[in-house]
Amino acid sequence: MLRVTLLVVVVVVIIFLVPRLLTGSRAAAPVAGSPAPDFTLASQESPAVSLKDYRGSWVVLYFYPKDQTPGCTREAHNFQVDQAKYAERHAVVLGVSVDSVDSHKKFCAKEGLNFKLLADSDGKVSRAYGSLTNLGVVKFAARHTFLIDPSGKVAKAYASVDPARHSEEVLAALDQLQKQ
Repeated sequence: MLRVTLLVVVVVVIIFLVPRLLTGSRAAAPVAGSPAPDFTLASQESPAVSLKDYRGSWVVLYFYPKDQTPGCTREAHNFQVDQAKYAERHAVVLGVSVDSVDSHKKFCAKEGLNFKLLADSDGKVSRAYGSLTNLGVVKFAARHTFLIDPSGKVAKAYASVDPARHSEEVLAALDQLQKQ
């Protein structure tokens, strides 16, 4: 009888509590047409990077969970390989996670990345973009991407990302948006 009671309690916790933990700290993500929330964060290369520094250019602002994990490494590699294609489209790629600047430096050195990774250690920017997952003890950025136009507005938001093909997907969207 005790086993059955414990099993019921565990199932109830999983059904009701876990979804709240996963989404409880997430703000609403900005939608296409809305102003992109401004921010200033340190990167692995420089002390401060502000979104407003990139007005006049397209910005691919991608949030990812953790440096040096398989999916995040694959996604970063694909953005790295496509850097010349982004430059042709007057676009810059900025990666954001809650990892530290030192973690980003190691990740970039190990993986040969030369675009900016921004350290959102307190999670404020991830939260502003609806991308912070808070499990109480552990916080990380959800895998979301925002394509920001030269005027600073969100042109496209991605809430579901496949790291293996995401860079190609963003480049295709840039081509479509720049034709308009």
